[in-house]
Amino acid sequence: MRLTTTSSRSSVLPDPKPGAYRPQVAARRPGGRPARQPLFRVLVHRQYLDTWNSLVERVGLENAQQFWDHVAFTPGEHPRVGTSSVMKGKHNTPKWPGYSKTIHYEISGAGRIDYQYDPASTEGAEHDVHGVVKILAIDLGSH
Repeated sequence: MRLTTTSSRSSVLPDPKPGAYRPQVAARRPGGRPARQPLFRVLVHRQYLDTWNSLVERVGLENAQQFWDHVAFTPGEHPRVGTSSVMKGKHNTPKWPGYSKTIHYEISGAGRIDYQYDPASTEGAEHDVHGVVKILAIDLGSH
């Protein structure tokens, strides 16, 4: 669980639970909801959920929000702050049909987050068309 502050009250929200065959869970925006509806659903592999939830402590609220805002709105573009690049070699191949190559985002001097995105995914119970970003790896140590 994590403590989330909204407005002037605090509430405890449980971490999202993955389904039986769904290892990806919602990656909530650090610091609270964005001002506008995101264009992409941001998912993190449950293996990295604890690291995601401690991201603010490790890289700061501003860096964590800049990353989330980048992938939730413009995952295929260069970020306004920070750097990103398409990975080379065997790690750049899309893991699922329709997804991008792996993008390597530098979140801090020694930290990186790798992700892939699909602007027209139909995954999910309702099979509606929506953008999805899947965070594949979070490494907050040195390269």
